[in-house]
Amino acid sequence: MDIGIGIGNSLLDVDGPTLIGWARRAEARGFSSLASIGRVAWPGYDELATFAAAAAVTERIELLTDVLLAPTYDAARLAKLTASVDRLSSGWLTLGLGVGARQDDFEATGQDFATRGKRFDEQLEALHESWAGRPPKGATQPFGPTTTRGRIPILFGGDPTRAARRAVRWDGGFTIGGAPPEMAAGMVEAFRAAYGEAGGTGTPRVVCLTYFGLGDHEEESIRQLLAYYAFISERAEWVAKSAARSADEVRARIDAFRDLGADELIFTPSVPDVDQVDLLADAAGLSV
Repeated sequence: MDIGIGIGNSLLDVDGPTLIGWARRAEARGFSSLASIGRVAWPGYDELATFAAAAAVTERIELLTDVLLAPTYDAARLAKLTASVDRLSSGWLTLGLGVGARQDDFEATGQDFATRGKRFDEQLEALHESWAGRPPKGATQPFGPTTTRGRIPILFGGDPTRAARRAVRWDGGFTIGGAPPEMAAGMVEAFRAAYGEAGGTGTPRVVCLTYFGLGDHEEESIRQLLAYYAFISERAEWVAKSAARSADEVRARIDAFRDLGADELIFTPSVPDVDQVDLLADAAGLSV
């Protein structure tokens, strides 16, 4: 199982140089990917802008949006932005995409919340046409540059059954954000069953996310997670306290997610300090 690390673009009070240094250090310490968290109605850094900057200082680490809320964009803008980051990173971009569950993200962008699933499926058609260098339906030109591979790999988030159907249609995988291992195991099982029922073949990629905050930063870690998850009220405290905060807990998470069959585990930071990269790499047993 690969071990990735979040880049912390949604953390409060993080500055640009920290994100750039984080990207450099994550690649140097052998993490498989840098992953973002995407929201609109939140004072964090845009994930695609962050990855454009990270692409300038890295060479081989995957850049994974985990997840980008596709229906908060129009298809043309999303096609152009994603193709641009794909080319800037020499093909290291993978898109974790979801429809989103927070209405304020849609109000902020003037997009309809109720029809987001239908629009997402329409977007996927347009994105793949544009990425391949073909004009999407109703257009005379692609919306952005042709991507390095003629497409961008996708992991679908959200409901396992819907994600599986989309994964079959678009040769994608599945991503699970923040669920504990016992819950994630059920979601992976449901996704794989639905994938097979929908006619999928092979073994689709499965990525899971868990939070961490190491060293003498517990108070800051809890503050960050309580703020980000305030919208779920009383459950926010559970999320804040569930982050891995010791090397033993990091290793236990790795064992648990490996046992359920995840292909990659992303440790998402809750502390905006580059020391978290080395602390996590050491705990996970990654070499310099």
